[in-house]
Amino acid sequence: MANYTLHTFKHNLDNSTGCCAAIGFFDGVHRGHCYLIEQVKAEAARRGLMPIVITFEEHPRLALSQTRYWPELLTTNAQKLQLLAQTGLAACAMLHFDHTMSMLTSREFMELVLKKELNVQCLLIGYDHHFGSDLSAGYKDYVKYGKELGIEVLRERPFDTDDLRISSSATRRFLTGGNVEMARACLGRPYQLEGSVVEGRHAGSLMGYPTANLRPDCAEQLVPGRGVYAARAEIDGFRYKAMVNIGWRPTLDNGSDQTIEAHLLDYDGGDLYGHHLKLSFYRRVRDEHRFDSIEALQKQLAIDADVVRAMLDDVNS
Repeated sequence: MANYTLHTFKHNLDNSTGCCAAIGFFDGVHRGHCYLIEQVKAEAARRGLMPIVITFEEHPRLALSQTRYWPELLTTNAQKLQLLAQTGLAACAMLHFDHTMSMLTSREFMELVLKKELNVQCLLIGYDHHFGSDLSAGYKDYVKYGKELGIEVLRERPFDTDDLRISSSATRRFLTGGNVEMARACLGRPYQLEGSVVEGRHAGSLMGYPTANLRPDCAEQLVPGRGVYAARAEIDGFRYKAMVNIGWRPTLDNGSDQTIEAHLLDYDGGDLYGHHLKLSFYRRVRDEHRFDSIEALQKQLAIDADVVRAMLDDVNS
C-alpha cells in the first residue's frame, strides 16, 4: 500500500469517482506545469473524472542517490500545494517516495498506486516524462500497460513558448545566474523566498538602510545568485518595495555566511525579528562587489534605492 496524503482542494470531492491525473514533482509549478494541468482538467471534464496531480513529498533523487543529492528546490511543499490549488484541480496526491517505491517498475506503479490506490482512469504523460525503476520504458510501454489495467494513457500537447524551453532545471539555472526576470518568464510569476526575520549585525541601520535578514523556511530552497535585486516584500499583511542584497557583505565584513538582507522602502516601524517575511524577486539591479569605503557604499545604496523604485514602478505587481 502506497504511503501518501491526499490534499483536497474542492469540498465536493467524491473519492469514489475515477481520476484523470498527471505525475511529476511539479517543482516551481511553472508555466509548462500549468499548461499540462489545463489539459488534465479538460480531459477530466470530457470523461466525468476528477482532475488531480500526483507528486512527491521529497525529490525522488533522495531515494536514488547514495550521496543524498537534492536539487535545490523552487518551491516548498506548502508553496507547491498552494499553487496547485490555484489551478482549479480537485486534489493533489502527495506520495512519500522511499526506497520501496523507487523499486517499483512502471507497470507495478501503474497497477499498485495509480489504479488500486488512486483509481486513475486517464493518465497524461509529458513529452519527456518517465517513471518506474525500468528507466528504458516510455510512452508506448505506458500505453500498453494502461490497456491491460484499464487506464487510458494520453500524451500531452507540447507547450509553445516562443523558443523559451521552460523547465524546472532551466529556471534553476536562471536563478543561480541572478536572472530573476527570465525565471519569472518561466514561472509566470516572480520567484519567491519566505521565512523568518532574524537578527543581523545592524550595519545597515548604522548606514541609514536598516534591513530585515531573512532565514528561509526551507534550507533546500534555491537562493538567487549574489547581487542586489528589486523585490516586493510582504510582512504583517502589508506590502513594500524592497532592495534586497544576497551575498557575503564584502565591504562590511566579508563574512563566510551568505545573507539575504531586505531594506523595505518607506517602512518606518520597529524591528521585525521573528516576523514572517515573503520576498518576490522582479529585477536584478547589479552585482555584489566590494567598495573602498563605507561612504562609497552608502552613496551606492542611495542610487540602488532609486533604481529599485523605478524598476518596480515599471513592472506589474
